[in-house]
Amino acid sequence: MPDFSTVYERRNTHSEKWDLLEEIYSIEDASDVLPMWVADMDFAIPSTIIDALHRRLEHPVFGYNIVPEETKQALTNWLNKKHHLQIDNRWILFQQGVIPAMAAVIDAFTEEGDKILIHTPVYPPFNHVPKRLGRVVETCKLNEKNNFFEIDFDAFEEKLSLGVKAFILCSPHNPGGKVWTKEDLTKIVALCERYNVLIISDEIHSDIVFKPNKHIPILSVAENINNIITFFAPTKTFNLAGIQAATIIVPDQQKRKILEHQALKRGQMELNVFSLTAFQAAYEQGEPWLEELLEVVSTNMDYVVEQLTSKLKGIRVSKPDATYLLWIDYRDTGLSEKEIMDLLLTKGKLALEPGTKYGKAGEGFLRMNVACPRLTLEDGVSRFIKALS
Repeated sequence: MPDFSTVYERRNTHSEKWDLLEEIYSIEDASDVLPMWVADMDFAIPSTIIDALHRRLEHPVFGYNIVPEETKQALTNWLNKKHHLQIDNRWILFQQGVIPAMAAVIDAFTEEGDKILIHTPVYPPFNHVPKRLGRVVETCKLNEKNNFFEIDFDAFEEKLSLGVKAFILCSPHNPGGKVWTKEDLTKIVALCERYNVLIISDEIHSDIVFKPNKHIPILSVAENINNIITFFAPTKTFNLAGIQAATIIVPDQQKRKILEHQALKRGQMELNVFSLTAFQAAYEQGEPWLEELLEVVSTNMDYVVEQLTSKLKGIRVSKPDATYLLWIDYRDTGLSEKEIMDLLLTKGKLALEPGTKYGKAGEGFLRMNVACPRLTLEDGVSRFIKALS
């Protein structure tokens, strides 16, 4: 059975989440600070993936490798079973991560000075990657309703009409945890077709969705799928960020050729043998572990929402549709971002993410990662309450 209760010591394991606190938060000593910020889990990965890696290690030769067709088929089967999305194995290209994939797509299909549209608040690389490539980022602020985000389609169309070349969709949304409806996605597709805008859809959180919500791949609602490029990866689902494996789903043959040529120009190779092994094992054998994970994370979220809203004035937080991240509204406390971050770090010894990291639209919010054992979670909640008491 999956083990979601063991607390693993992650300090001094070259963990970004645990070993970079002094640098990230500009504090001298973080040895007593609990990190609940960056989006990786404190859970052990599925034992089936570890077993697959052990079996591969039993062969002592690690020469140049190829991508087995079975590895692609594992993802194809998963998408069909979990999300009712049918794709062709030929559409699948591999990358070391969703962010490198995003950079490759933007670089291949837009030029310096071109406009890229994003919703805000949103995962920071949506803003940083295009800018670093010399593109102009246009933002469209999401509306808030009952602690959930909604798309302002009038504002969205207005932005598209400004000569935007590509739109980057976060689906499900990070940091808000919103699962976009079929109606939302259909409108996005229709508007992007009207203005000839390429859709780049990051669906890395698609497997971490709580009932009765269901993730809908944007490819499944579009008639013209050649104008859509989608990213999927096992890394968020199965806590494999350090394995570095992601896919770019490109239905249009010409676009695939362009991306393949771009990879050749840069000397980019396929995934390494361990990434491919973990990737295939995750999608072929990881479903039982994922089902248990969803129950644990859902229960964790219920606990945090109840504790924070009942014991702290001015804190609003609702259980999201998806992800293992909570988007906490502290605007009614009257505290500034600097004030609440200082309280959390110095009084609570707790490291969360400030909302402005996700753009100006994130001001007044915090992001909290609850994918951890219950003992760690309760410790984190008590630190949060202590900081604001």
